[in-house]
Amino acid sequence: MSMHPRVAIVGIAIESSTFTPHRADLVDFVIRRDGQLLDYYPFLREGHPLRAAAEWSPLMQARAIPGGAVRAAAYQAMEEEILTLLRQGGPWDGIFLDIHGAMSVEGATDAEGALASRVRTCVGPEPVISASTDLHGNVTRDLLEAVDLITCYRMAPHEDEMESRERSVRNLLDRVASGTRPVKAWVPVPVLLPGEKTSTRIEPAKGLYAKVAEVAAQEGVLDAAVWVGYAWADEPRCRAAVVVTGDDSQVVAAEAEGLAHTFWQARDRFSFVAPAGTLQECLSQAKQSAARPFLISDSGDNPTAGGAGDVTWTLARLLEDPAIRSGELHAVYASIPDPAGALAAAAAGTGASVSIEVGARVDDRHQPPVLLEGTVEHVSITDPVAGTVALIAVDGLRVIVTERRKPYHRRQDFAHAGVDPALADIVVVKIGYLEPYLYEIAADWRLALTPGGVDQDLLRLGHHRIDRPMYPFDADMDAPELTAVMVPPRH
Repeated sequence: MSMHPRVAIVGIAIESSTFTPHRADLVDFVIRRDGQLLDYYPFLREGHPLRAAAEWSPLMQARAIPGGAVRAAAYQAMEEEILTLLRQGGPWDGIFLDIHGAMSVEGATDAEGALASRVRTCVGPEPVISASTDLHGNVTRDLLEAVDLITCYRMAPHEDEMESRERSVRNLLDRVASGTRPVKAWVPVPVLLPGEKTSTRIEPAKGLYAKVAEVAAQEGVLDAAVWVGYAWADEPRCRAAVVVTGDDSQVVAAEAEGLAHTFWQARDRFSFVAPAGTLQECLSQAKQSAARPFLISDSGDNPTAGGAGDVTWTLARLLEDPAIRSGELHAVYASIPDPAGALAAAAAGTGASVSIEVGARVDDRHQPPVLLEGTVEHVSITDPVAGTVALIAVDGLRVIVTERRKPYHRRQDFAHAGVDPALADIVVVKIGYLEPYLYEIAADWRLALTPGGVDQDLLRLGHHRIDRPMYPFDADMDAPELTAVMVPPRH
């Protein structure tokens, strides 16, 4: 083994709802290669010790904000590029596989398992493959058998996503250097819950994930991970899972089963991260409260969980609200994607009166497009994600209309739109649990149980392909065995 192992970086990452009509295409992905990809990881930038620890080949990694299933042709093009580059650049000592775990592809049922298997077939049995995933991903036997190492985040919101990827890379280099492969203990857990009920800010997820780090620190254990699974895809792989990797088979099996039992026993204690209710209930509470700004999550169409982002159901009700129409309350709605609407407002220019129909171009199942009759207050063409952005004032409501779908999480997102959410009475954001900036500015907040492709009311979505019995779909199911499936080291 040379002092500098040759390690390739590849992957495709998106979280895909199968309950939305949205389809992700190549245009939805940011594709990084070469130096741009290497610099994407802070721990691999120039000057960091890990940069000098290997001969890195950042081949190609594609990443998209969550959406619907990936179109088959788009996926095949990305996969083929990865496999071609791996074949051309080999042989390899290691592969860092940066994926999500909840990517759906038209016509496939286990997209990441298939991708990992094809990567393994392409590079052969020798290279160590280390996969980094989201805790809202899914883990199948095919995925586990194709990789040597797998880990996921330990925080939701995902404030540790780069830390998790760094752990994946460190474990990879450790095993390339030692020449040994760990055993993996896998325990599927028949529980499927939305992320908004499993935030690590609150119990029981907080305590469960605290145990993960404790298990990972034990003698004989290399790493431990708990996946909540992805609730808004209707696939047999969608469920919670535990994987513990290490060199002591008895220890990793016992610890994986222990984490699985902890998860199962807590299943009915998971609750929404904030008080939840109908949109009308949340609006009533916001009006009665003195807390400002009061944030409301339009959770059913959250684009960061896979919603189309252009469901107009909530926006239509805000436009009808008497307190907002009268200007008694100042509200912000972030956001509604509509390419033609955003471009028309921008063409009209700041200060112009406009009458524009927006939204429901992709998902019109709950509400048709809505008419915005108001004034263009701000136009921006510099947002790298949203493209052209227009802020349209309709009485007391400020509506952010974007050329491309975009989540509004950070101060600079709102700055591009020319609005300061901290100054509003009510801010309605297409999100589930609040990301750090929103959490910081919210004097109070509620989770609105609104319709859309990532409806928090899982029982009304209509899953029919998941493995049953499954909690909470079968609330009175018998306790599962939760025995670890052992995946031996690849030799």
